[in-house]
Amino acid sequence: MRRALLARHGLSETALAGCGRGLAGRLGGAEEARRRATCSASQTARGATAQGAQGAQGTKQNKQPKNKNQGASTSIEDIRGVRIGKAQQLREAGQEPYAYSFDRTHTAQELQDKYAYLGAGEGAELNDEVSVAGRIMASRVMGKLAFGSLMDESGTIQLYIEKKQLEDSQPGGYQQLKKLIDVGDIVGVRGGIRKTERGELSVVATTLVVLSKSLRPLPDKWHGLTDVEKRYRQRYLDLIMSPTVRDTLRSRSKTLSNIRRFLETRGFLEVETPVLESLAGGADAEPFVTYHNALSKTLTLRIATELHLKRMVVGGFEKIFEIGRIFRNEGVSTRHNPEFTSVELYQAYTDYEDMMDLTEEMIRSCVQEVRGQMEIEYQGQILDFSGPFQRVSMEDAVEQHVGIDLSVYKNEENGGLAEAKVALQSSLSEHNIGTEGMNKIAGAATLGLLINEVFEEVVEARLWQPTFVVDHPLDISPLAKPHRSKPGLAERFELFIAGRELANSFSELTDPLDQRQRLEAQMPQQRQQKLRTQQESSNGSADGTATKGLDYQIGVDEDFLLALEHGMPPTGGMGMGIDRLVMLLTDSPSIRDVIVFPLLK
Repeated sequence: MRRALLARHGLSETALAGCGRGLAGRLGGAEEARRRATCSASQTARGATAQGAQGAQGTKQNKQPKNKNQGASTSIEDIRGVRIGKAQQLREAGQEPYAYSFDRTHTAQELQDKYAYLGAGEGAELNDEVSVAGRIMASRVMGKLAFGSLMDESGTIQLYIEKKQLEDSQPGGYQQLKKLIDVGDIVGVRGGIRKTERGELSVVATTLVVLSKSLRPLPDKWHGLTDVEKRYRQRYLDLIMSPTVRDTLRSRSKTLSNIRRFLETRGFLEVETPVLESLAGGADAEPFVTYHNALSKTLTLRIATELHLKRMVVGGFEKIFEIGRIFRNEGVSTRHNPEFTSVELYQAYTDYEDMMDLTEEMIRSCVQEVRGQMEIEYQGQILDFSGPFQRVSMEDAVEQHVGIDLSVYKNEENGGLAEAKVALQSSLSEHNIGTEGMNKIAGAATLGLLINEVFEEVVEARLWQPTFVVDHPLDISPLAKPHRSKPGLAERFELFIAGRELANSFSELTDPLDQRQRLEAQMPQQRQQKLRTQQESSNGSADGTATKGLDYQIGVDEDFLLALEHGMPPTGGMGMGIDRLVMLLTDSPSIRDVIVFPLLK
């Protein structure tokens, strides 16, 4: 029977014995307990399957399937079946394998801090009983002595389990440990504290109970989750196995908390605005569409928080901000996720110069809070936040990198645009711009659009150190005031760090008539974009029809314009992507790394 079971799971007597010898090599230390992981999680689980199968199944096993994938799937199901049996055995022994609560006195890190003074081989006072709870990440049983590594949110601590000591206070407890407890189970442990001869702080167990029986094995400890797609799809496993992932998400939370404190100490009020809107506004993006049954009305998920926040400024709130989820029905990449988090803020009686100062100060505060220093490494390069951020106009940035001053063509109407495109041809050939990028540049309908397209294709990726790109063309800035001294430009900046846009800000447009004219001028372009999207959807569908979900309303937000007509004070506004900021602070190459559950196909 033993040989048949070993053959079924692809193991030999020699391999199994070798695995056992490796685990039983040396005593002491959680790092030694982790040696158990040198046998893959699947092998460990297969061993448990074999033991359970001998006692619980008692029948001859079928031959291993020829299809390797099918065999692996069957093995996992066998493991699950054995562990379900173990859960039932715990119930029969009077212990609920899915407990309701557990009285924990300390976390793992609290114990490490409290008893750091103990020397190797020393124990705490006899009356110092502690209780901890967490997941078993490694286990090693050798006769009458066992070691385990227990992990909770704060860290890990070793479990030191002597048979006699456990059996004295929990009869049958050591047999349960050997037969019914697996790596991956969540347990509660009570006992004393001592350091082993190797200096590993340990909980000397007098009671050990299962709090949640794991029915599936964890990934291999050493190799972890190598399938990137699986890491994102089964994020809970990624969180269990990777301290780095957990630290990244803690840094995200710390960043959000710091932004809130930063703004609130300066008198800003946090507010909330609607996610569901009749008209998508405040940005140039495709919305997600939904339908409200009770109202018999098509609605969109917001693509920005801007227009509602400005209504609040009209209503008398002079310093407000919102941290919220934004939804845009666009592509997915290492820099883009269809739903993302932004902070958007408005301050009355300020302009974009004031917003630059505020933004720089806030980002520097986040860097210090999360990283503790002003120079940090991102993807192998140093980012320096210590000095004032560089400020350069978009036109000057294009001239610096392309070698052509496009502003000289401003006063020549369409003829100037054509001449500017001709002047760019030889220069752009040196920059390896793709076909799509060249088509955008060639199709630019105004000089302002041309400058912006050249900037995005040539300049943007080269702005590594923190840089404010200011004074954008007016025709790409429909919500910003015209520049007070530079015709054709807007009082607007975008902040670029590590070659990507991080923040966007305006001296907000408060003239209701000018605002109406600009929003109405956008509508033909928005209708064309919607039509293109529906055509692409139609071409990709089986019946040749456009997706119903893309049928959203395009129009001017009349209520927003009505609010402006009641008077909005001079206001500076800024929006910043939280996810991209966290990417910088945690040295994460993909936006998926900083979102707990990113959208996947």
